[in-house]
Amino acid sequence: MKKDHRIALLAGVISVLVMIGLLSLLTISGTLFASDTDERIESTAKRSYVFKTYLKGDDVRIHSLDGVVTLTGTVLDESHSSLAADTVADLPGVKRVDNRLEVIGGVLEKTSDTWIRMKIRIMLLLHRDLDEANTVVEVKDGRVTLQGEAGSQAGKALTTEYVKDVEGVKAVDNEMTVAKVYQKKQRTVGELIDDASIKSQIKLSLLLHRGTNTFSTDVFVKKGVVTVTGLAKNAAEKELVSKRIEDIPGVKRIHNRMVIG
Repeated sequence: MKKDHRIALLAGVISVLVMIGLLSLLTISGTLFASDTDERIESTAKRSYVFKTYLKGDDVRIHSLDGVVTLTGTVLDESHSSLAADTVADLPGVKRVDNRLEVIGGVLEKTSDTWIRMKIRIMLLLHRDLDEANTVVEVKDGRVTLQGEAGSQAGKALTTEYVKDVEGVKAVDNEMTVAKVYQKKQRTVGELIDDASIKSQIKLSLLLHRGTNTFSTDVFVKKGVVTVTGLAKNAAEKELVSKRIEDIPGVKRIHNRMVIG
């Protein structure tokens, strides 16, 4: 009986040790998996189109712990802060984003001339059919003067239309010259732009444009194909949403499923 008791006791001890070992192994495996996920989140964010294009002049530091991402550092403009946070939030494995980014010089007064100029420059960057590099923007008391060279008369007219739609703009004087030889702006290859960057650009574009910043929209992007849902007052408003995002870098096709009501 004593021998049987010792065998049973030994078996119990072994079972406990095996269980402890398995739990330890699972814990280690889980930690390693979480670590791999965090590293992937950080590296993917740094390689994203938004970080390499819009935020290349900013000092943004990314730290992920168990899928909770903390952003620290400084950016030139509050819209850069939004772009960074929105892009990271849409990456696989991210549970939450703690945005601690600070704007250099502080947040500008809304609709001040400096604020308007900065919004226009970002808006020009967001659209493939506009040429930010060759457009000079000056703002005084909300009145915008555009100079530089447009690739075509249609491009000049589109620039005026888009700038007029930026919040705070009172009037636009477009003094841009038109190139003698039409130069079509090379479109960015959509396959090279990640979905998270496309989505964050779309959200910012709809926010920057006065005609769409009050809309309640949800945006889903998969391999460059954009699906928009939400509520529009009429067909014109629904069409405007599509127009404001159709030339966002990376967008291949739009399914506008907004409901008119």
